[in-house]
Amino acid sequence: DEIPTVVGIFSAFGLVFCVSLFAWICCQRKSSKSNKTPPYKFVHVLKGVDIYPENLNSKKKFGADDKSEAKNKSAMPKNSLHLDLEKRDLNGNFPKTTTKMQGSPDPENSSPKHFAERKKDSVSPDSLKSITSLSSEDKQDKLGTLFFSLEYNFEKKAFVVNIKEARGLPAMDEQSMTSDPYIKMTILPEKKHKVKTRVLRKTLDPAFDETFTFYGIPYSQIQDLTLHFMVLSFDRFSRDDVIGEVLIPLAGIELSEGRLLMDREIIKRNVRKSSGRGELLVSLCYQSTTNTLTVVVLKARHLPKSDVSGLSDPYVKVNLYHAKKRISKKKTHVKKCTPNAVFNELFVFDIPCEGLDDISIEFLVLDSDRGSRNEVIGRLTLGSSAEGTGGEHWKEICEYPRRQIAKWHMLCDG
Repeated sequence: DEIPTVVGIFSAFGLVFCVSLFAWICCQRKSSKSNKTPPYKFVHVLKGVDIYPENLNSKKKFGADDKSEAKNKSAMPKNSLHLDLEKRDLNGNFPKTTTKMQGSPDPENSSPKHFAERKKDSVSPDSLKSITSLSSEDKQDKLGTLFFSLEYNFEKKAFVVNIKEARGLPAMDEQSMTSDPYIKMTILPEKKHKVKTRVLRKTLDPAFDETFTFYGIPYSQIQDLTLHFMVLSFDRFSRDDVIGEVLIPLAGIELSEGRLLMDREIIKRNVRKSSGRGELLVSLCYQSTTNTLTVVVLKARHLPKSDVSGLSDPYVKVNLYHAKKRISKKKTHVKKCTPNAVFNELFVFDIPCEGLDDISIEFLVLDSDRGSRNEVIGRLTLGSSAEGTGGEHWKEICEYPRRQIAKWHMLCDG
């Protein structure tokens, strides 16, 4: 009788020991998991609702000052892994510093497992060096560069825009010599979708990395849309300062091959919009084999009233210049009594030289008047030296020959 009793006592002690060991192991695993920082990803929905992680305590992860980060890095020991993990952003990546500004995009965007990416009009390291060596007067004219990506999700029928970052913004606050930038984005021409990023404090190189998804946009309508980015600096005591704008017509941009990385120079806001000269839609195509330039004058809209009756009789005169000398001219038919004219007229110009380096084209929108001289309603110039959308349109024509590229342009004073 004594032997079974001893065996039962030892079995009970063994069972208690095993249960205690198992509970201790589970507690250790749970505590080790709680110490790890999960990689969060910033998400924006259609109406611009922010989703932030609850345990986000450090604001330095968003748009931190490069100088403060450099000081913290110099004081940080090389083998301190815990401090390095604390300085990661929401995507699990390390923040960019001024020395890494010329590097390649983040590893997440360049991963071939998720999507195929193409980069367009990227800034070379030489150009970045030249920007840093400019004088103070030239730096005031430079408004910086905006980096973003475009993608279309065919399964969800969604158009995805990711605003990555901006570099080299001007300082709008004269006291602190910095800015509090944020970006407003609108899809033209209907202006139905309006979103904006969060404000990043005291930085001239903000890293937004915010994604906006627009559902219900068919892929066939993407070519008719235009993205308008407005770069502003937040001002608590008065109206926000406008730094500049970027217009991206989506005509001719192919999104079927995957995500497209793009960068554009930020230009001054078009102050001529208030003058109400109207807009002109033109399409151009350069045929390198035949050395010809095909110009299609499509539409004009919002033309001002110039006649006593309140309506104008618009037509478009097209002038081709070679080295500032006019070598050819064409004109469309007159459209009677309308501020929104539809022309749809095609012209073919022979180019006297190889390439389009010394070529420019001028569009004059005039009001036909039999009794007096025809009045110039507005003017548009496309060429390598043209500013704003005219220069961007011409650059795309040179980069993509044999492709018809159409864009809307604001008309300037005649």
